[in-house]
Amino acid sequence: MDKNTIAGLVLIFIILFTASYFNKPSEKDLEMLRLKNDSIAQVENQKAREQVKQAEIAAIQATTDKTDTASVQNELTSLYGVFAGSAKGEEKFITLENNLMKVTLSNKGGKIYSVELKDYKRYNGKPLVLFEGGENKFGLNFFSQNKSIQTDHFYFQPSVSENQMILTTSKVKVGQEGREKFNKENSGDSKSLSMRLDAGNGVFIEYVYTIKHNSFLVGFDIKTAGLKKVAGANSEFVNFLWNVNLPRQEKMSKFGENNQSTIFYKFDKDDVDYLDLTKSETKSLTTKVKWVGFKQQFFSSVLIADQSFQNAQIATVKKDLDSSFVAEMSADLTIPLDIKGSEVFPAKFYFGPNQYNTLKQYDLGMEEQLALGWTIIGWVNKYIVIPAFDFLRRYIGNFGLIILLLTIYIKLLTLIFTYKSYISQAKMKLLKPEIEEIQKKYGDDKKLESQQAVMAFYKKAGVNPMGGCLPMLLQMPILIAMFYFFPISIELRQQSFLWATDLSSFDSIATLPFEIPFYGSHVSLFCLLMTITNIFYVKYNNEMTGAAGTQQMPGMKTMMYLMPVMFLFIFNSYASGLSLYYFLSLLLTFVQMYIFKKLINEDKIHAQLKAKQKIPVTKSKFQTKLEEMAKQKAIQDKKRK
Repeated sequence: MDKNTIAGLVLIFIILFTASYFNKPSEKDLEMLRLKNDSIAQVENQKAREQVKQAEIAAIQATTDKTDTASVQNELTSLYGVFAGSAKGEEKFITLENNLMKVTLSNKGGKIYSVELKDYKRYNGKPLVLFEGGENKFGLNFFSQNKSIQTDHFYFQPSVSENQMILTTSKVKVGQEGREKFNKENSGDSKSLSMRLDAGNGVFIEYVYTIKHNSFLVGFDIKTAGLKKVAGANSEFVNFLWNVNLPRQEKMSKFGENNQSTIFYKFDKDDVDYLDLTKSETKSLTTKVKWVGFKQQFFSSVLIADQSFQNAQIATVKKDLDSSFVAEMSADLTIPLDIKGSEVFPAKFYFGPNQYNTLKQYDLGMEEQLALGWTIIGWVNKYIVIPAFDFLRRYIGNFGLIILLLTIYIKLLTLIFTYKSYISQAKMKLLKPEIEEIQKKYGDDKKLESQQAVMAFYKKAGVNPMGGCLPMLLQMPILIAMFYFFPISIELRQQSFLWATDLSSFDSIATLPFEIPFYGSHVSLFCLLMTITNIFYVKYNNEMTGAAGTQQMPGMKTMMYLMPVMFLFIFNSYASGLSLYYFLSLLLTFVQMYIFKKLINEDKIHAQLKAKQKIPVTKSKFQTKLEEMAKQKAIQDKKRK
């Protein structure tokens, strides 16, 4: 392995460990921890208040068996005013279902009770439910006649009597799941239902849900009428609270779901941003907000306003690693009330996978939830890797084979750079005897003169000692892009290959009875194979190139063999698909090196270098001018003396 290759590998290592270093707790982190504890306390206090209120409701409802029903109604009226008539009821469920998901609605709160994605499973094989349960908060909050109204406590009236609404669907092609373009060309069914909370005298709140064929979107229109009558003429806004506990979908991993789940949001006509990925955080968004998304590693629940929310208060409370939930996420969104007293606030939900093209099609910036890398790294993923991966996925079902073909594709793209780098290494190897003679001539006492003589020799031979570095740097964006791509690629989720059961997570052939620092308590075979292959590649490359440069830098040879061991610790808990890619890439590099060695005539190259050394070096005008300026300065200095 030459110095340029080592420099590239060292650069990757520095990038990875720099990121780890900056994740260490700082003073700011400690302050955020204090804010986290405050936000958790606020949430707990709010829960306690709600529990007290629910206890009051339960106590009142328990009196329904009494003959004095009028007194019960009076107590409810004192709590809820005009909404008291909807405070009692029996919870019922209605399911909206298309080919992609089942959305269960509850008449209690008129809310989305749960969402199941039909084509996916949890890590334990159970149906993948994004969220579910009556403890999740969903609804409008406002004051009516000096009474706090939270609509998720009331029983809404559904517009349909059936408990299931299933869309008739046609078969969808692989890779076209949830694609709006496919839906336009293959029009399918759509269905709507409404949930209404009626306060009488023309005052009501209504949620209208719409689901379409082959779509991850659920229409969600909030209709209000006469709300200003009961909320007060000066009331210009109501708040919509959405709070869910997100269940764990993936198997435990220190680089997995816990470190990739947070709230993303987009300001109206501005960029996408997000809360801390690893810690609890609360944030006030004081300007208009287009959407707020509760993101996990591979799935998102996003609430999107057709126009915008006035502002928002968002918060994440991270759960422990051994919890069955990843985090509790909440968004308190402000919605304007029309001055006329009635209006429709159109919105929609996205419940689906974090798949780049699926999210990008809506042109809302939701694809920015995927960590594809910064600037050029992200461009490589968006315009080179993802299109090729999607194309292969359409025709091939074996993801191990897809990764192999993707590796070959990347190798072909970088072939010219790899070839140029090899030629540069070959030239350096051929000139090595002459370089050693120059260094021997000047000895250790005249290192500066020796270096100048070596550079002059390189120039005369027409060789750039950094000629192999640029091709390596041009390949670096692709190498790093793959590091980002594989852990977030939902297509690899729960896809098996050989002994790996899930290419989006680490593979394990053995579980250790103890944990090794920075390594873990399992053994990833793909990572181990990558490491062994890398060590053989270092040895093979040294033999082919003559290990040029290691004599001047004795510690370099040790570093060359140490780097693969470092990567063993880094990649052991990463996606096995990534280790498989690097393993295959190294094997193909072996093949390339062997082919280059057979095709390249080193004797011919050496003869060309010898011939160039006999040609007088022509000085450029710039170099001549510099030398002339140096001579003039030397003459002037001599005159002053």
